[in-house]
Amino acid sequence: MKKSLMALGATLLLGGVTSAQKVAFEEYNLDNGLHVIMHNDASAPVVITSVMYHVGSKNENPERTGFAHFFEHLLFEGTENIKRGEWFKIVTSNGGVNNANTSEDRTYYYEVFPSNSLELGLWMESERMLHPVINQIGVDTQNEVVKEEKRLRVDNQPYGNLIAEVKKNLFVKHPYRWATIGSMAHLDAAKLEEFQAFNKKFYIPNNAVLIVAGDLTDIAKTKEWIQKYFGSIPKGTAIEKSSFTEEPIKTTIKATYQDPNIQKQMLVAAYRTPSMKTREARVLDMISTVLSEGKSSRLYKKIVDDKKMALQVGAFNNSQEDYGMYILYGMPQGTNTSEDLLKEIDEEIVKIQTELLTAKEMQKLLNIYENNYVEDNSSIEGIASNLASYYLLYGDVNLINTEMEIYKSITPQEIRDIAKKYLNPNQRLILDYVPSKDKAQN
Repeated sequence: MKKSLMALGATLLLGGVTSAQKVAFEEYNLDNGLHVIMHNDASAPVVITSVMYHVGSKNENPERTGFAHFFEHLLFEGTENIKRGEWFKIVTSNGGVNNANTSEDRTYYYEVFPSNSLELGLWMESERMLHPVINQIGVDTQNEVVKEEKRLRVDNQPYGNLIAEVKKNLFVKHPYRWATIGSMAHLDAAKLEEFQAFNKKFYIPNNAVLIVAGDLTDIAKTKEWIQKYFGSIPKGTAIEKSSFTEEPIKTTIKATYQDPNIQKQMLVAAYRTPSMKTREARVLDMISTVLSEGKSSRLYKKIVDDKKMALQVGAFNNSQEDYGMYILYGMPQGTNTSEDLLKEIDEEIVKIQTELLTAKEMQKLLNIYENNYVEDNSSIEGIASNLASYYLLYGDVNLINTEMEIYKSITPQEIRDIAKKYLNPNQRLILDYVPSKDKAQN
């Protein structure tokens, strides 16, 4: 009884927090097409200024992959008014932190400052947009930085090429088929003019969203600064969006990759799935939660805990703007093989496809998603990133407040039906991710 009361209390608390966590925002456009979203939260004396550009690895020339990720680094080199090497010094000397990240679909830059440095943050991001210095010394410097990052995170990282190998095999036409970090040979071959042209094309106000969030003590003054620093930036040429349609997978794709950094093989089963903007993608999120969220999840409890057939097993739905990848993986142990693991995994998928989740399982799912919602919006940084993504990639900023309602409305029947639609043996890639032949397997 005590455990039931504690669970009930936690559920009520989560529900209360979810309601209290509604994110208020104001959005508008500047004349140059820059979309602005403001969120006022005086709970801490900090502000974040961030810009998300609608450019990622999918926007690259197939012969010049890695450009978007390269610009994640290059645009910290300096501007006409921020000398080379001074960017990070300015941020840290004013009590701030900053960073950037790149995906297949977008690039995101941000600074977090004490609230009395809001104008500084706006000026710096406007400098990055209007006055970046893209010269040979900056390109050469960041080329070495990116190469070192690739060595550390991919080339010398156990299982570092796993996602890249899945993408390469799941996508034939779509630019998702190459890794976000790209090809070092492509970057080496690129001329300075190509980097300058890439910047001119994509890093423009009408291809971006500006987020200003945190302790905005004077909203009118904030808008005045936004207009002052961003309003005069020229509008860029409208970008023609390309679309790529993949043919359905009708027969199992089989592939093998040898990784010199591992001693344990991994089984990977991957399915091509719909855009993250769809309801179906959210249903697939819930399926992966049922299968592998925590030690009580179906795959972990059965394969790792009870049968001890694997060191690790899991499932996740990696959704992007155009398509997604639903990935299941496991590391067999003892005398068990990848085929043995796949058989066990498939049995659990068939159960999802044929048996409805119970009310108790559905409630557990909702508790997890409500908790995730609270965590995602528990910081100014999280809120700013979500506001930018919901606008730029989903086309609906208010999803920051309403997406939880979509998850709540998903039924056991939908979970069963979507599993039937997408998670079938003839629609997937089976990747044997194995040690190089000179590696002895334990």
